[in-house]
Amino acid sequence: MKIATWNVNSVKVRLPHLMDFLKNAQPDVLCLQEIKCLADDFPRLEVATLGYKVEALGQRAYNGVALLSKEPARELVYGLPGDDGDDHARYLEASFGPPGAEARVASIYLPNGNPSDTDKFTYKLGWMDRLNAHAAGLLRREIPFVLAGDYNICPTDDDVYDPVAFRDDALCRIEARARFRSLLHQGLVDAYRVFHREPHKYTYWDYQAGRWHRDEGLRIDHLLLSPHAADRVVGCDIDKSPRGKERASDHTPIWCELGG
Repeated sequence: MKIATWNVNSVKVRLPHLMDFLKNAQPDVLCLQEIKCLADDFPRLEVATLGYKVEALGQRAYNGVALLSKEPARELVYGLPGDDGDDHARYLEASFGPPGAEARVASIYLPNGNPSDTDKFTYKLGWMDRLNAHAAGLLRREIPFVLAGDYNICPTDDDVYDPVAFRDDALCRIEARARFRSLLHQGLVDAYRVFHREPHKYTYWDYQAGRWHRDEGLRIDHLLLSPHAADRVVGCDIDKSPRGKERASDHTPIWCELGG
């Protein structure tokens, strides 16, 4: 099962790039973030021509997550549990695959949290606490799962092109990194680091100041695997090709593959 994640930064604007990625990469499940449309407005017919079904949790003009899959999704969870008052469209989870080789997959758009001296950062930390609690519940079920998406976290200084400049940024603040490490300490595995130890490999490059052309980026999109999923992982990599296209998203896809 090939699982990919991509902050597409408006699915309607990026639809040609999305179609190309589905054709070329052929993921079994693609997790999208920042679709920036209501679920009913998602371009389902277009992706259906490539054999993909869509589940989406959307909002008008911002946020929004989706799961695109070759097989139907089952047992969907809309929204991260733990706060009934949170109306941001940031979490969508479902089961995929045949019995015995299935996995639960979540598309995550974790809050950015900037400026880090405002309530936005407090919201981010609370959201991460809820994610940690939910992950603990999934772990107790002893099932393979993948928490995939835009975490808006650079786990270490190796994941940011200028650690000094980003020291007080919400993506690198120690409080946020500590909560990310809490997920790993529960037993989750950063799929990319299983196969790639080299520093300064990125999934995001700002549109400003020529960051893409100078390869000044951030690794903030992650695939975190449960122990049962980590036992099955056979590959993981960043696909930089979509970021180099005209009118590209500022993020690029990252994928992993689970064996049977």
